Amino acid sequence: MKFFVNSDCIGCGLCPSVCPEVFSMTDEGVAKACDCDVSGSTAACAEEAQQQCPVSAIEHD
Repeated sequence: MKFFVNSDCIGCGLCPSVCPEVFSMTDEGVAKACDCDVSGSTAACAEEAQQQCPVSAIEHD
């Protein structure tokens, strides 16, 4: 499963604090997801970040 951060991101920093294995902040001050397949406990962590995102900016395939 791959995760993506869409243009709705407000740069709150919640997703990298919940799941730093998948999400990080860019120099532009918004979040990005790693370009990698995520599975197992890491996927569960990323899904938790997705659920907590205040603007629903996290998607997955």
